[in-house]
Amino acid sequence: MGRLSDLFAPETVAVVGATDREGAVGRAILENLQGDFAGEVIPINPNRDEVLGLECYQDVKSAPPIDLALIVVPPSVVIDAIEDVARAGTDDVVVITAGFSETGGEGAERERRLREIAAEYDLNVVGPNSLGVMSTPVEMNATFGPENALEGSISFMSQSGAFITAVLDWANEQGIGFQDVVSLGNKTVLDETDFVREWGDDPETDVIIGYLEDIDDGQGFLQAARDVTDDTPIVLVKSGRTDAGAQAASSHTGAIAGSERAYEAGLEQAGVIRATSVQQLFDYARALSGLPEPDTDGVAVVTNAGGPGVLTTDAVGDSTLEMANFTDETIDELAAAMPDEANVYNPIDAIGDADVERFREALDIALDDPNVGSAVVVSAPTAVLKYDKLAEVVIEKREEYEKPVVTCLMGGDRARAAEEVLREFGIPNYFDPSRAVAGLGALAQYRDVRERTIDEPTEFDVDRERAREILSRARNRDDNRLGVESMDLLEAYGIPTPTGEIVDDPDRARDVAESIEGDVVMKIVSPDISHKSDIGGVKVGVSDEDVYDAYEDVVARARNYQPDATILGVQVQEMLDIDESTETIVGMNRDPQFGPLLLFGLGGIFVEILEDTSVRVAPLGEGEAREMVDEIKAAPLLRGARGREPADVEAVVETIQRLSQLVTDFPSILELDVNPLVAGPDGVQAIDLRLTVDTEEL
Repeated sequence: MGRLSDLFAPETVAVVGATDREGAVGRAILENLQGDFAGEVIPINPNRDEVLGLECYQDVKSAPPIDLALIVVPPSVVIDAIEDVARAGTDDVVVITAGFSETGGEGAERERRLREIAAEYDLNVVGPNSLGVMSTPVEMNATFGPENALEGSISFMSQSGAFITAVLDWANEQGIGFQDVVSLGNKTVLDETDFVREWGDDPETDVIIGYLEDIDDGQGFLQAARDVTDDTPIVLVKSGRTDAGAQAASSHTGAIAGSERAYEAGLEQAGVIRATSVQQLFDYARALSGLPEPDTDGVAVVTNAGGPGVLTTDAVGDSTLEMANFTDETIDELAAAMPDEANVYNPIDAIGDADVERFREALDIALDDPNVGSAVVVSAPTAVLKYDKLAEVVIEKREEYEKPVVTCLMGGDRARAAEEVLREFGIPNYFDPSRAVAGLGALAQYRDVRERTIDEPTEFDVDRERAREILSRARNRDDNRLGVESMDLLEAYGIPTPTGEIVDDPDRARDVAESIEGDVVMKIVSPDISHKSDIGGVKVGVSDEDVYDAYEDVVARARNYQPDATILGVQVQEMLDIDESTETIVGMNRDPQFGPLLLFGLGGIFVEILEDTSVRVAPLGEGEAREMVDEIKAAPLLRGARGREPADVEAVVETIQRLSQLVTDFPSILELDVNPLVAGPDGVQAIDLRLTVDTEEL
């Protein structure tokens, strides 16, 4: 264990605010600690000499040395109590008391002060507004919840104390045990990242699970989880899925890549397995805590019931797994061992009169097949089948072949008795075949997490000073938006742009057009007009002799559309041959928790209609940039679908990485769109640019 070892394995626990008053939180915690905790419990209350048969100390100074302090005093005196504890040399504190930032005003000020004290004394503080903590190895229930946890290898954190009490009540019925349990509360000092790191170092924690409403430091959590998931799986339920973060966004990227997509991208990059429900959270955890990962995605199904076997097959088809394709040798062995009426092709239907020995033979043959990575044993109760004996067979074969096997033994009392046998050997039983398959899917997903290779971001040779000078122009403007007038920003980071210039009179427009070979594109330049094409603010294929009139026309249309718009000029730009090219978008929206969220997808006018995009948290390396390109549905267009000449995908991948470096180097960039980024056989060209800058960060 790491720096939080005393939090989970204290020898002395003080309850500051202990009382014997019925219904009081201070009494409930003291009673829970007196239940099984082998260490010393120290009540502290200036108004008591004794509490529940224990000597009560007037203050912390007069008490014996304290490893862990639980604060249960009124909010107005919490800060004083914590300072007393800190001065006495205690490092670990759990603040049960509510009435802090969740109440606003005065409570927020108390929380600010708590944070200052924690920093001053280097305290580990859980809460405030916490249910408390549990640790089954030392039989410590330092909460005011009604249930103690069973012993197990799952460590569990939750932002909701009520969620913990409900889960423990349910988990005890299911026989699911825990190592440590933490109610995070307001996360003023210790948060989810701290506990991920702590449990990642704990050899007794096989799986980390959590219920989270938010993640305070997305970048820190991402890095911590990446480190931990190499050895310990993390499964989370994340509530509060909302696009509120996108509502305030002004760019295409901001509108599409809202808060929930940031969490999706960040947690996926971190190697976290996401569950969508409480049941799924524990279905995954049970499989991950007791079973090995499969070598292949092939699943064998062994059943005595046709209907449940078909349901299981459908569940596999709906998952990322696949029904194993048995070898000819396996099929021949099954045909020789099974009755003529049996199906031997997967799912293996051993038919309704199958006894334990027939299940043994079928499972033995299936698991021996090299194409089988895992198996589901599905059974309906019959008079000839003893579930407890079948459980023993499953245990035997799982250990013999070292492959994950889960069961779906349907029924009531018979299934429950077998479940207890299976549980001792880490094999979960699920009533619903789809849940059994999902458990195996979590194992395969975690295998992929462990096998992944994460590239370090490439450090390109760029002109940071030139980029900083261009961004600083936003200081001298009425708003903080920049557009195509800042295309040199992309050039400074090695991203190609067409030849062109922004001009403020039609004569200069003609001069620039004449210096460019062929026809040109002309666009109004205004930070106030986003959709230039919609108002006629873009002219394509303009010849030299038509440039003057085109200039006057786009300016007039802009003035008619929005008379008060700021017009910076007209961009005269080289016209690209896009017949064999694809318009894409590369953008960034800075998420409050995870930081720069990169987006890639089909661009041009289609980006908001089709929303064919992929997202990642920056900074990222080549592999993740390539994944972004491969993930979109339009990827075949880039690779030359239907006879099209393939685009230079390597140039697209490099551009994503260069923009990743740009937005990482400059936290002042809040939003950025390169749309379109034209990808053709000979490379890429950034045609348009919009960005929003935080001038205070420059």
